[in-house]
Amino acid sequence: MNLPIVAYGDPILRKVAVDIDKNYPNLQQLIDDMFETMEKSKGVGLAAPQINKSIRLFVIDSTKMYDEDEPDHGEALREVFINARMLEETGDDWPYEEGCLSIPNIREDVYRQEHILIEYYDRDFKKKKKTFKGLTARVIQHEYDHLEGKLFIDHIKPLKRTLLKGKLDKISKGIVDVSYKMKFPK
Repeated sequence: MNLPIVAYGDPILRKVAVDIDKNYPNLQQLIDDMFETMEKSKGVGLAAPQINKSIRLFVIDSTKMYDEDEPDHGEALREVFINARMLEETGDDWPYEEGCLSIPNIREDVYRQEHILIEYYDRDFKKKKKTFKGLTARVIQHEYDHLEGKLFIDHIKPLKRTLLKGKLDKISKGIVDVSYKMKFPK
């Protein structure tokens, strides 16, 4: 099922999400719905708070970001992350233009560290502890931020955020043109 994406301004995007267990109601269907929603919205990641669920769950598919002719940017990955905990972020900060399905039509350079070590449960609730780098690490960091109540715009300079205020206000009021379903704050 294609779910509506929660728009900027909704308080759920600023809450710290809670852990779930393997008995969370309809978990496998929810994961399938999140992948479908992400794909129909042309995203590379989607966190549960973005579909109005304040739980520690996100999905990514960084395979669309990789080009065979580009230098090695790490492993392309399609994965489910449940109850993720960031253990380490290392390496040089590097910029990349990020966007967010909850903040449509705004893209800004965000600096993030190149390598991460993260612990999480996969779709089958098997515990994993893995290192990622490059573009996949960036997508994971972006989605992980959603679980912590943070948005990519929190990583840009205050002056830049001030300049975006008008666009952000329009998004929160539903004055935005998107090709996917959205849920706007009341």
